[in-house]
Order: sequence, then C-alpha cells, then structure tokens
Amino acid sequence: MIRVAVVDDQPLLVSAFAALIGNQPDMVVTGTGANGQDAVELCTVDQVDVLLMDIRMPVMDGVEATRRIVDAGPRPRVLILTTFNIDALVLGAVAAGARGFLLKDADPVRLLDAIRAVHRGDAVVDAQATPALLDAVRASPREPVPLVEGLTPRETEVLTLIGHGRTNAEIGEELFIAETTVKTHVRSLLTKLAARDRVALVVLAHGAGLVGGQRTVSLD
Repeated sequence: MIRVAVVDDQPLLVSAFAALIGNQPDMVVTGTGANGQDAVELCTVDQVDVLLMDIRMPVMDGVEATRRIVDAGPRPRVLILTTFNIDALVLGAVAAGARGFLLKDADPVRLLDAIRAVHRGDAVVDAQATPALLDAVRASPREPVPLVEGLTPRETEVLTLIGHGRTNAEIGEELFIAETTVKTHVRSLLTKLAARDRVALVVLAHGAGLVGGQRTVSLD
C-alpha cells in the first residue's frame, strides 16, 4: 500500500483528495493537515510514502516544509500542488527536493498516476504547467552556471535532451545509444551537478541556456 498524506489549507480540497486516494486499492491516507508545520509533524509521527502538499499555506509554506522533510530522510517523497502561477515558491520547492508538481485541477486519474510515479521514484511535472515553469526559470535572476565545463560532450547532449523533456528511451533513439547507457549518463549528471532528481536537471538545463524555445513536456 502507498501511504499518502494530504496537506492543504483548503479543507474541501483535502477532503476531496483524501476521499479519492482512499478509494484506491493500492493507497491509504495516513493523515491530513492544513499547513507546512502540520506536514512536518505528520511525516515525523506517521510513516508516509508520498506527501501531497500545497505550496502556499499559513504558518509554514510548502517550500520550507519540503526542505525540512527532505533533509530528514528519503521518505516521504513530496508532490507539490500548485496553480498556473509558477513562481519562485514553486522553483524553491523543486530546489528543496520536491519530486515534482501537479496542478490542483488535474484530472483525478492524472493525480493518482502522479502519486504512483513519485512513489516509484520518478519525477513528475504537469505538462500543462511546464511552459510557465520554464518562463519562471528564465525570469529568475541567477549567476551563469558553468555546467558544460565539467561534463563530457555526451553528457551535455543527454542533459540538453532532458531539458527538452525527452524520456530515456527517446534519448537513446535520438543519440543511437542503448537505454541502459542513457541511464548511466543520467546517474552521472545527477552526481556531477548535485541534482536531486530529473526535475532539477530540467531546471539546470534551462538555467544554463542549453535549451532554446518552449516545448510542453511531461516528466513521468
């Protein structure tokens, strides 16, 4: 069973999400909360696999809650709930270790699939919100990141394609290499760039200017 906690400052949303998740044969709701402090306490007291959490809440926002939860250990994995207003808070949550984000009005099936994907260890970015995420990345003031200097040419190619939202299989086909080789390059990128997951690699690729233009992508 996937143990899920739901935290949002809107009680109706919490009830709706909890009811949806609780009706799944492979999921159970272990707790609910209304702010980031509740989230931290829930994850301290209960065993939680996936935390579904709002980004903007009283007492403690989702960024600080994510940071504290991720720093405490590998579980739970955090899936952020947000709107189309992708901004510094969402980027901050990703940087703090969230496994991705999903729009609050996402289709129920999409929400459940995202929870399962995050539980497996995958990263999830809502395809509808990705252009807004990339706009926010471009608009965020940042120092130039000398990423390419420490990477091999092949790793740079793989990182660029990750930034475009390609899956491992698609990268393998495009570069004419085995998918297992792609996975090796991805692991190397995560280590060299000190990135927590694939979402962080997307942000880094765009921040380093490796990706031009906009393309709607989904990482799952």
